Amino acid sequence: MSAALITAVILPALVGAGLSTAGRLAERIAVPISLATAAVTAVFATIAAATRAEVTGGVPALLAPPGPDLRVDALAAVVLPTVAWVAFLVLVFATADRTRPAARFHGLMLLFLAAVVVTVTATGLPLLLAAWEVMGATSYALIGFRWQDRNRVDGGLIAFTVTRAGDLGMYLAAGAVIAGGGTWSLTALQSLPGPWVHVAAAGLLVAGLGKAAQLPFSFWISRAMEGPSAVSALLHSAAMVAMGGYLLLRVEPLLSVTNWAGPTAAWVGATTAIVLGFIALSQRDLKQVLAASTASQLGFVVLAAGVGSVSGGTAQLITHAATKALLFLTAGAWLTATGTKQFTGLRGIAARWPAIGVLATVGALSLAGLPPLSLWYAKDVVLAAALEEQPWLYAAGLAGAALAAAYSARIIGLLWRRAGTPEASWDDEEHGTRRVPRLVVVPMVVLAVAAAGLALLGTPLLHPLLDPLSGPAVSWPELAASAAIAVVVVLLVLWRTPTVRIGMHWFGLERAAVTVIVAPTLRLAAVLARLDDRYGTALDRSGRALESTARVAQAMDDLYGTALDRSGRALESTARAARVLDERGPAAVTGQLGSAVAVLGRLARRPQTGQVHHYYIGATLTVAAAAILLLVVR
Repeated sequence: MSAALITAVILPALVGAGLSTAGRLAERIAVPISLATAAVTAVFATIAAATRAEVTGGVPALLAPPGPDLRVDALAAVVLPTVAWVAFLVLVFATADRTRPAARFHGLMLLFLAAVVVTVTATGLPLLLAAWEVMGATSYALIGFRWQDRNRVDGGLIAFTVTRAGDLGMYLAAGAVIAGGGTWSLTALQSLPGPWVHVAAAGLLVAGLGKAAQLPFSFWISRAMEGPSAVSALLHSAAMVAMGGYLLLRVEPLLSVTNWAGPTAAWVGATTAIVLGFIALSQRDLKQVLAASTASQLGFVVLAAGVGSVSGGTAQLITHAATKALLFLTAGAWLTATGTKQFTGLRGIAARWPAIGVLATVGALSLAGLPPLSLWYAKDVVLAAALEEQPWLYAAGLAGAALAAAYSARIIGLLWRRAGTPEASWDDEEHGTRRVPRLVVVPMVVLAVAAAGLALLGTPLLHPLLDPLSGPAVSWPELAASAAIAVVVVLLVLWRTPTVRIGMHWFGLERAAVTVIVAPTLRLAAVLARLDDRYGTALDRSGRALESTARVAQAMDDLYGTALDRSGRALESTARAARVLDERGPAAVTGQLGSAVAVLGRLARRPQTGQVHHYYIGATLTVAAAAILLLVVR
């Protein structure tokens, strides 16, 4: 049903845009509208996944591959409902946690959800890139949501800058498609000719590693913890970070055809699982433990993409989404109640709120990979594929799994071990409410059930759902071996929690990220800002010069116009004078002479009678007159 998929994209986008820009006008109605929108979106996303919906014709042909623009294939059919339902549950938690201002928060969350839905279902690179950009922009706004706190804004800026540096790889891949004359289809990138297939693989590999917080981009996820708890629960469980691993699973054929990108992804994922595992084991802040463990767990998804186990990577992706969303929500509830997320204030916190303590323990046990919980089976599917690829890669993955069991056991020990009066360390970050609303427990229960029960995806009961995806089946001896290692590690850590300091400062990743990525980017931004200022100054000066020239031209025009007006009036006066002169001067004289001549002519005609005697009389008078004149003159 294409209508279901269209609704899952358009509805949260429109409502989110409206809420995020309405401000106080929508504050009272924001929460019910947001929850209704998220619920409807989750329902339609599930329908679209069940019907394998497709949408065609929404993107210009120049920017779209042949076929549908959005499509729910076997991979998207599993991930799409997971993202939508986790988003709904997180918004329920945010409602109970009273995240304010509600309109802006819920609007941004819905916009982010719409971008993720497009990211999951896009078939072509341009549409994927557009959704990727919206996802990055809204994640920056959500991490720095409480913009009055400078530290939170800086955290969002670091996360945004580092992930944007990795996102440049997607533009590189787009350039390779154009240069190689290929199509925009993500499933056809492996068919690019010559070196362009390697360029596209390198670009998408960097983009996926950056978004998934893999080495060397990992540190941004630590600063992203500055956002509200609900933001961490969504962005760093089922969305954003997960989309980096999802992208690599999507383009797994491209990674494998190059013969280098797949092994690179596999080893980067395994290395990240180990290094970030040590970092998680060293932290004294619960949200920092969860942040490092997120990157560590996503390392198994990247490892799966590198060894061609799309089914294992998908199972790891969705089970981690439920597990980590649960743990972030429990951490957020305790932060609101106690005002701290430091270990010193959270020791024995499960005894104070046992219901949340039990739910958090379920999440931690799943994160540890203990059977029969979800991540136990999902992780072993990935490790089985790594074993077929290379024994050393399997050993590295197994070490990452053992570290996961260690930091998960450390969380369990923190929650249930009594030590002194931790209340004295409360309120060190914000003022705690000393209460946990009942409504926040509802999404936690649902996520706990998912964290425990999604392991069924790998059993024959629900195996057909993942059957279209590639990857070898896991054997029971491998399952038993990894389970035994996890159980032993958990028991050892609970018996005597080790003090690990080696990764407390993230192995200098913050300094490296700031030095290599953030600082050059900010310097470049400053240079561009100065150039922009100079360009603006030049434009301003040019504008003022043009304005002065215009004023001079206007003055000259006015002067010229005045001169022309005066000249016109002078010519008009001259014309009137000429007409008067013409009427009273030569014309009048000429007229009078003509009249006189006419009179004389009439008089001259009178003697013309034809009688002889009249002529003789005239002659006599003429002679007499002449004689008189002669006498007078003389």
